[in-house]
Amino acid sequence: MQAVTDISGRMVPLDRADVDTDQIMPKQFLKRIERTGFGEFVFHDWREDPDFVLNDPRYAGANVLVTGPNFGSGSSREHAPWGLQQYGFEAVVAPSFADIFRNNCAKNGLLTVTLPPERCRDLIDLATRDPAAGIRIDLPEQTVVTALGTDRFHIDAHTKHLLVSGLDAIDLTLRRNADITAFESRRPAFLPVAT
Repeated sequence: MQAVTDISGRMVPLDRADVDTDQIMPKQFLKRIERTGFGEFVFHDWREDPDFVLNDPRYAGANVLVTGPNFGSGSSREHAPWGLQQYGFEAVVAPSFADIFRNNCAKNGLLTVTLPPERCRDLIDLATRDPAAGIRIDLPEQTVVTALGTDRFHIDAHTKHLLVSGLDAIDLTLRRNADITAFESRRPAFLPVAT
């Protein structure tokens, strides 16, 4: 997994609350057996509307999604974070996230930043007025810097460590390989052995 430390770029304002994973990644695209190729299907149904924000060429290449509360509610599909990342988003800023969605994002290297509702509203308004408005998210310092000023955000220490270090669950396990091997060598013969 890629380490996440400093994200600089532009914002896409998605002025909606309660966006669920079915809207982020519709069910018909969950049949794929690969973990790649989902970016083109993000918000598929909404993108049929020519006025939907991702159809606006002024936001092409923007890498931070700024949205309303309860983002990522609904089913626990990892396809939603995969699609957001593969579309080009490196972070999602919202007042709140569904817990499972936030955890899936962290496990896949997509940063979720929680800011107060009024600040998210201000960021959505800023990006709507000025599609070129910049944003910088510094994960080690836990700050978001825009033309509106600097905001601090909270992230639990373990998740921060994993993201900054670029570690996933497999990487964590492999770091303990010697301990696992030693433990397995002491197990009684009648117990199953890892192969």
